[in-house]
Amino acid sequence: MSARFAPLSSQLIFAIFVLFAVSAAAQSAGPDPAISSAAPGSQVHSSGLGFSYSLPSGWEMVDHKPPIPGVQKQVAKDATTDAERRGINCIQVALTARRGNPASVVVIVALPFDCFGAQMTDKELPGFAQGALNGIDSSFDLSGTVSSTYALGKHNLWIERSEGSLKNHAVPQYTIETVCSVLKRAAVCWMAMAADKDALAAFEGGAVTLDGDAQPALVPAAVFEKMPS
Repeated sequence: MSARFAPLSSQLIFAIFVLFAVSAAAQSAGPDPAISSAAPGSQVHSSGLGFSYSLPSGWEMVDHKPPIPGVQKQVAKDATTDAERRGINCIQVALTARRGNPASVVVIVALPFDCFGAQMTDKELPGFAQGALNGIDSSFDLSGTVSSTYALGKHNLWIERSEGSLKNHAVPQYTIETVCSVLKRAAVCWMAMAADKDALAAFEGGAVTLDGDAQPALVPAAVFEKMPS
């Protein structure tokens, strides 16, 4: 992994995901509507960083602000270079959404390159994405972790999936999935803590636009076909 995109920057992405996901999941659960991946009724989130992403209408967009500066300050204690400090300060949360009881949660986290001062390459993507998951076992008990890479149009994506539960909470069991890609203006990670198969299908089936390239689903159905079950 390039020193420009230090592990601390990508570790902060997962720290923020855990903070937002657990906070959103702990909120009072609302109704549990059936999920449909069909386009009608979907909610589309568009970002000025060059991407859009849709979820079915049954998902609730969570408008709350957990203490990101506090997480940044904690991680920054270990920063030893200006690049690490820039990465930590530049991380943004683009979306938090929840659905159901127990709650499934989707979080989108981005690292804008204009803020960071350097452009990431596709060769740096696997190291950056894996760094984002460093420390996951401090928050979750995991099993069955698999990872893969695939392409959507001209963009390469990295994906990892695990089964697990929060520490000291054997239930509910979640599928934890992370998808990351390098866009022209930012590195972006879509993260899900899915409590059921329908929520995972909605996360993976969300239509995306990456630098103007529209795709019908974030994760094509064939991505894990050859992976061990």
